Amino acid sequence: MLLRLPTSLTEAQNCMAEGAVPIGGATLVWALWQRDGFPEQAMSLRSLPEATVLEHEALGAAVLLHRIDDRVPEVLRGAASTVGTGAVRRTATVGGNIVGSTLRCLLPAALVLDTRATALDRDGVFETDLAEVVAKRHLLLSLRWRTPRASGYHKAPAEAGGPPPLVVATAVHAEEDGRRRVRVAVRDGYEVIGGSAECTAGTDETLRALESTDLGSLPPEIGDVMRREVSGVLVRAADG
Repeated sequence: MLLRLPTSLTEAQNCMAEGAVPIGGATLVWALWQRDGFPEQAMSLRSLPEATVLEHEALGAAVLLHRIDDRVPEVLRGAASTVGTGAVRRTATVGGNIVGSTLRCLLPAALVLDTRATALDRDGVFETDLAEVVAKRHLLLSLRWRTPRASGYHKAPAEAGGPPPLVVATAVHAEEDGRRRVRVAVRDGYEVIGGSAECTAGTDETLRALESTDLGSLPPEIGDVMRREVSGVLVRAADG
């Protein structure tokens, strides 16, 4: 297998046109390749500047999870720090987790940040939403968002090899008109459910507004966790 390391978008497009298979840390495909055979060419974005950015409002798809630090919001940092083991986090990439994984531990965090995705295909670079990236398995270059007032990430304890643990991601954003909005994403099993509501005068009113969205269909025990997490992020947003 030939591993190609493009250093420009043009090179990356050429690799795609020539059939190179995109990989990150290969943590999710190596065992399959050992079983089914390796591709002739693979492509890593780790030498591509657009895919290695790590800033307050941008994160490249080729960034290793263990490198994600306090330059990004708490919700995204919390998500990255709980993926797999330390050895996995030193190899796995942002793009591999969001596009290549069935668990997509970073997806709820990215959703509550109202993230936009920059992707690449044979026609060039384009911006889209995360739903399209996941559904069509685009080649992700980077994520971009606006810094929230406050955010939080909860992942329930779970045994290795068991069902996917519950994840609740939250973030409060300042809108252009001066109002605040809380966004919530819950991973229940393999499904991610999201919703948002304007932050009204009281926590109870905001929670009732959230429960009128798809989040209201959650089982009672999960709803309790969501309400606790939302209450906490609203307090932090008010103090910030």
